[in-house]
Amino acid sequence: QVQLVESGGGLVQTGGSLRLSCAASGRTFGSYTMGWFRQAPGKEREFVAGISWTGGTSYADSVKGRFTISRDNAKNTVNLQMNILLPDDTAIYYCAARPRFGVPTDWRDYNYWGQGTQVTVSS
Repeated sequence: QVQLVESGGGLVQTGGSLRLSCAASGRTFGSYTMGWFRQAPGKEREFVAGISWTGGTSYADSVKGRFTISRDNAKNTVNLQMNILLPDDTAIYYCAARPRFGVPTDWRDYNYWGQGTQVTVSS
């Protein structure tokens, strides 16, 4: 069982930056694939970025070059650095974990979820 707690959301102007963090419980964090998803009102939950336990990363096309995912297995944390934020990035951002290799983009392939943190980008 893994418990995830996100932090770092907030209100930012277009072009600004935010850093989201996800703290995970559990002694096997290092063997989990971690992902960030987001959901805007009236839209489906979508993949943003993911990182495998070996450090391999994957990004949605819409955030490539702007967002960076990283993990610190010693601290049981995964971070999402978001730069050049746009109004379309406004959503609730969720941290997710799965105890298997690979970085799928379908939210159904993740077993554990945080409560989410709101990111709002004003135009």
